Amino acid sequence: MRALLKNEWSFFAIALVASIVTAVLTFTSASPVLTFLISAVALATLASVVGQATEQLGNYMGPGATGVLQSAIGNLPELFVSFFALQAGLVTVVQSALVGSILANSLFVLGLAFFLGGIKYGTQKFMSESPRAIVMMMVLAVSALVVPTLAHALHTPAEAHEETLSIASAIILLIVFAASIPLSLQGGPLTDTGLHAEEKEKLWTLPRVIGVLAVAGVAAALVSDWFVQALEPAIDTLHISQAFAGLVVVAIAGNAVENVVGIQLALKNKADYAISVIMNSSLQVALALTPILVLLSFFFTPVALTLVLPPLLVVGLALAAILSAFIVYDGESNWLEGLALMGLYVMIAISFWWG
Repeated sequence: MRALLKNEWSFFAIALVASIVTAVLTFTSASPVLTFLISAVALATLASVVGQATEQLGNYMGPGATGVLQSAIGNLPELFVSFFALQAGLVTVVQSALVGSILANSLFVLGLAFFLGGIKYGTQKFMSESPRAIVMMMVLAVSALVVPTLAHALHTPAEAHEETLSIASAIILLIVFAASIPLSLQGGPLTDTGLHAEEKEKLWTLPRVIGVLAVAGVAAALVSDWFVQALEPAIDTLHISQAFAGLVVVAIAGNAVENVVGIQLALKNKADYAISVIMNSSLQVALALTPILVLLSFFFTPVALTLVLPPLLVVGLALAAILSAFIVYDGESNWLEGLALMGLYVMIAISFWWG
C-alpha cells in the first residue's frame, strides 16, 4: 500500500509541477517550443492521474457509465482548445483536430490497446453488444458528417446553403447523441466478488475519486489551452504543416486522457472498460463535440465552422468507422488487429505531413 500511495502522489506532484511551469512559461512569453514540450508532459501526467481515478470509478459504476463520464471529462480540453482556435480564425486546424480525434481514438489508441493487450494476454474477449452498438452509431454519425461535404463536392443545389445544412446536421447529431446516452449507460457495477484481495485494498472512496477527476479535468483543460497557445509559433519553428498539427498533434494531445486510460485498462485485461472509454470518446466527438462547436461558431466566433471537410479527411473518417466496426464485431481482439488499426492511422497521418 505504501508503494501504491507513493506512486500516486508522485504522479500528482509531477502533474502539479508541470502545470505550474507551463503557466509560468505561458504568461512570461517564454520559448514556444519549450512551453509546448512542458505542457505535453503536464497533459500526459494529468492523463495518468485521471486514468487511476477512472479505474477506481469502474468499481462503483459499469463500463458504459464509466466510459461516458470519462470521455466527457477527457473531451473538455478539446472543446476549449477548438473554441479558442475558432475565435482566432483557425478553421482548418479545428476541422483537422476534430477529425483527428476520431481517427486517433478509433484507429491509433484502440489499435495500441489491442496490440499491447494482445501481446500480454493473447486474444482478449469482451462483451460485444455494447461495442457493436457504439461502432454502428459511429458509422451513422460519420455518414451524417460527410453529407455536407458530398453536397458541396457534387455541386448539388444544397451547395449554396452549406451553413444552413451544417446547422441542421449539427442539431440532428445532438438529438441522436441525447438518445444514445441510455444505451451507453448500460452495464452494472463490478461486484465485490469479482475483486481480488489486493484490488480491494486499493479501493478509493467515492468522494476521493470524484474529487481527483474534477481537479484533474479542470487542470487538463487549462493546460490544453496553454498547449495550443504555444502550438502555432511552435509549428512555425518546427516547420510542421497546420493540417498535420491539427490532425495528429492537437488531436492526440487533446485526447491524452482517453489515450492513457484506454491503454492502461487494456494492459490490465479490462477490455470492456478500454473499448468503452476509447469508442465513447470518438462517438462523443462526432455526435456532441463537433455539432456543439458548429453551433457555437455561428454565435460567438468571427468565422463559422461548417461540416464541409477536405475530401481526404472524409475518406479517412469513412475508413476508420468501417474498419473499427468490423474488428470489434466478433467480441474478440488480438495484437494483429491492433497493428492493422495503427497502420491505417499512420498512413492517413503521413498523407497530411505536407499540408
